[in-house]
Amino acid sequence: MSKAQLKKQLNSLEKSQIIEMVIELYDARKEAKEYLEFYLNPDEDKKLEEFKKIIQKEFYPSRGEPKTRFSVCRKAVTEFMNMKPAPEKVADLMLFYSEQACQFSYDYGDMWEAFYTATENHYERAMKFLSENGLMEANKLRIKRILKLTEVCGWGFPDSMYGIYEEYNM
Repeated sequence: MSKAQLKKQLNSLEKSQIIEMVIELYDARKEAKEYLEFYLNPDEDKKLEEFKKIIQKEFYPSRGEPKTRFSVCRKAVTEFMNMKPAPEKVADLMLFYSEQACQFSYDYGDMWEAFYTATENHYERAMKFLSENGLMEANKLRIKRILKLTEVCGWGFPDSMYGIYEEYNM
């Protein structure tokens, strides 16, 4: 169903029917519940911290070994973005993800190639987002700290990260 068709269908319903449908959706889907709660009470800082904890747990869990599941981190960023917070908050989460990955590599030594590739891919998405939203200058110090963390890594990782930065910092 297209958005136009959905809009037409919703316009044909009574207010009470729409309310009932939204309540059913709220009960049926975790994502819908989170979205509606955020939509009605948009505490961006609280949500940002929740998603930062998800990412941090992948690299620095309070118990057990790190899992470094980039899919979990990507999902956290995507879910946060889908809530439509301010671009500054999205940039904060994206940079936090890059910081955690680079700090992890700095702390534990050389990683496997797929680790670096996933980190580079996310970093490139972050740089593109910052550039498109005019947030490069405001985040320059954080970006420089991220790059500094990569300098002890292998696999050409520092060169790739600096290259990505230069591409978007023109």
